[in-house]
Parts: sequence; C-alpha cells; structure tokens
Amino acid sequence: MSAAARGLLTVDLAGIKANWRWLAAVARGAECAGVVKADAYGLGIEPVAKALWEAGCRTFFVATLSEGRRLKVALPAATAYVLDGLLPATAPLYPSYGLRPVLGSRPEIEEWAAYARSVGARLPAAVHIDTGMNRLGMTVEDVEAVATDPAPFEAFPVTLIMSHLACGDTPGSPMNARQKALFDALRAKLPAAPASLSNSAGTLLGADYRYDLVRAGIALYGGRAIEGRPNPAAKVVRVEARILQVRQAEAGSTVGYGAAYTLTRPSRLATIATGYADGFLRSISGPIGRPSPPAYVAGYPAPIVGRVSMDVVTVDVTDIPAALAQRGAWAELIGRHVGIDDLADSSGTIGYEVLTRLGPRFQRVYLHGS
Repeated sequence: MSAAARGLLTVDLAGIKANWRWLAAVARGAECAGVVKADAYGLGIEPVAKALWEAGCRTFFVATLSEGRRLKVALPAATAYVLDGLLPATAPLYPSYGLRPVLGSRPEIEEWAAYARSVGARLPAAVHIDTGMNRLGMTVEDVEAVATDPAPFEAFPVTLIMSHLACGDTPGSPMNARQKALFDALRAKLPAAPASLSNSAGTLLGADYRYDLVRAGIALYGGRAIEGRPNPAAKVVRVEARILQVRQAEAGSTVGYGAAYTLTRPSRLATIATGYADGFLRSISGPIGRPSPPAYVAGYPAPIVGRVSMDVVTVDVTDIPAALAQRGAWAELIGRHVGIDDLADSSGTIGYEVLTRLGPRFQRVYLHGS
C-alpha cells in the first residue's frame, strides 16, 4: 500500500472463488460462467478473471471488444462472449482476439456469416433472443425470418442461444414464466445449441431456469441477487478512506454545502478522503432526517453529517476515542459492517451501481487467502 493512498478498495479473491463454487453447485450440472464486464463490476477484470479460472470457471462474458481483449490477454484459453454483439465492420477483430460475438439481430447474423465465408472459417458465435427486455436481441419477427431462411447458420456454428430475464430478482413475477415459455418456443426454431437464460438471480430461481449455462454476475461480487431473501454470498469488497482532518465544532453550527446539516451538540468532526468523484454517491447524504449507513472507525460507527462532496465527506467522531479517530486513520465505508446493498438501499439505487462507480482513486488491494 502506498503511503499516499487516500482510499483503499480491498478485493477478497478467495471470497469470489467461494461465491463461484457456491453458484456452480447450485447450478447442478449447468455450466457456471463468469460475467466480468465493466472491469469485473469495478473490481479489476484481470485479477478477478484469473481467480475465477483458478476456481474452475472456463466461460466468461464481457460487454465490449476492449474488455474481451483484456480478458483474453489474461486468460488466452478462456471462452469469451461479447454482449455488445457485432458493430458494423468489426467482424475481423473477433477471431483476431479469440472472441465470440453475441449476435442479436438479422443484420448481425448475416454480416457474421458473410465474414466467415469470406475467410473460409467456421467462426463460433452466440445468438441472443429478446424475450421481453426490449434492449438487445432478436425479435420474434427476426427469429421467424431466419427460421424460414437458415442459410446464414450454415456458415458458422451457433455455440449458445441466450436471453435475459427482466424480473429474475423477483421470484413471484409472472414475467419470468412468460419469458421462459417464449424462449423455449423461439429457440426451437433456431439451430440446436446450448441454452442460457439466467444471470445470478435466475440461477437461484430454480432448475427450470438454468438450462445448459448460467451467467453469474452480481452474486460473485457479494451483491444481493434476489430481493427479499437472505443473501448467502460472501462479502468480498472492503472500501476504506483516510481521515484528512479532525476538528471541533459548536452546537448550532452547520456542516457542508447548503448548510443543510445543523449540529445539535458540540461535536468532533472528521473529514474523510472520498466523495462522489470516487463513486461514493451524493445521494447517500440523501434527504435530511433519513439516516445513512455510517462509516466505521476502528469498529466504532461514525455517522455521516452534511452532504457528500466531490472529494470528501464528513463524519461525526464525537463518541469515538480521540486516539483512534485522528488524522491519517482509516474509515471503513463498505465492509464488515455495511455491505454494498446496505449502501445501495440508503441511496435509492442497486448494488451493481455502487460497485461499478468505485473509481480509480481507490488503490486496489487483492487478497488471495482467507
């Protein structure tokens, strides 16, 4: 750790391995792939993917070509799918990087087939069916059209047919069963191939949703996959920031922008080195009167007071021994006491956003053992 580090993001790679092994066991025969898009949800694609490989993961999903290239440099033998699909004129990049596109439209399928024919190679790809998200993926009309003219599929092997649940994190939603039924009907019109419908949440819905491959994402990183259920995933992230200054403040004085917080007692305040530029969301300071998860200094809670600023946030350390809450000490923002979902709930968002916003000013530290 650098003496100049103002913040630390510690990633427990052993915990990520344990979460993958748990999900692989839950999948019961379906392959458990690792989703490492968005720089492995902000935790570092190279160390996270290597840890997953060591645990037994062999198939990975990224969002972009650049992410895929990083993955393949780190793990040349991995099978890697790019969820963005095929942008025009990018087909040559996929085999050069050893990547597989997730084709989500007739034009993409036709362009991939034409490129495969032009180079005389059978280049594998996945096919994405939209079953209700209305984002990426082939429409019902697209599937019907290629079913009547399957010539493009003669040019390349389809190695996966996939879709994505809109409400997988809500087990009681009737949308899940509707999407499953449509997925089964549409994939029957396409070339026979392994099937994948579920992310972390879908994996936990039950065997009917697991098919041949599940795509584990947020649960690998300790996040809550299903609303309203206990989260059995191991916590794998700790975020800490340095105390920059400690000061005394009088009762009746205000803290931070907008003078939005008024002290009700003489207080000792610590300003810590993180803010919304680091991904510590401004909404955490939220409507005045709504409690936010506190920071923790040496195991003692330190409530957030005032608004989160770009680079700093202020906490109340009045009730913490002065020898522990002093300049240079560390304040824990995410970790043993406050999880990513606790922070997400308090700021009106989801654990995915909390993780992926954690910025580069946090020095990354990787733990390889328990």
